Amino acid sequence: MNSKLWIRKALSACLSLSLLATCSLVALANSGKVSGELTVAGNGVSQSNFVLVNGESAQSGRSIFSSSTIATPEGAAAVVGFGKLGKIQIAPNSNLSLTFDEKGISGNLTSGQVTVLGAANGVSITTTDGKTVNLTAGESILASGLKDDKDKDKDDDDHYGGAAWWAFGAVFVAAGAIIIYSVAKNNDRIALGGTGVVVSPTR
Repeated sequence: MNSKLWIRKALSACLSLSLLATCSLVALANSGKVSGELTVAGNGVSQSNFVLVNGESAQSGRSIFSSSTIATPEGAAAVVGFGKLGKIQIAPNSNLSLTFDEKGISGNLTSGQVTVLGAANGVSITTTDGKTVNLTAGESILASGLKDDKDKDKDDDDHYGGAAWWAFGAVFVAAGAIIIYSVAKNNDRIALGGTGVVVSPTR
């Protein structure tokens, strides 16, 4: 009788331990932090295959967690992919403090330039002038708060292109007005001086 009781107690203890271990694993899996993956790309003649993450050298493949600071040297750019959240590129000679979770990505850019390669909800970047800008895929921003020169060039092209069309239209209208005025003036001369000499075919 006693042996059966001990067997039951042992089985109950084993079942309890199994349930506890399973619950612990599920809890750990649900509390996992969102992370990004670092890719380092050399740039220019003096190529470098590492960047600094929180002051330590880091190469491609390293996991990036929220509240990390990434500093890129002169010869390297860094790309951080966040899966469905998006992907950003940090230009050489840049310093970016990253904060992110399952809802979105934000950062504090103190030097250099950041380009958003893709983002579901955009990427919020705070620049040295204290302003926060939300960037979408394809947009870049400098630490000074200015957007990439490409955007400026596009705006300039649009501006000057519009001005060129206005100038062309003005010239076209002026030319039309001159032609109409000339025709009207010639008609007036014919009407005023219409008593010309008529030569009769017979005398």
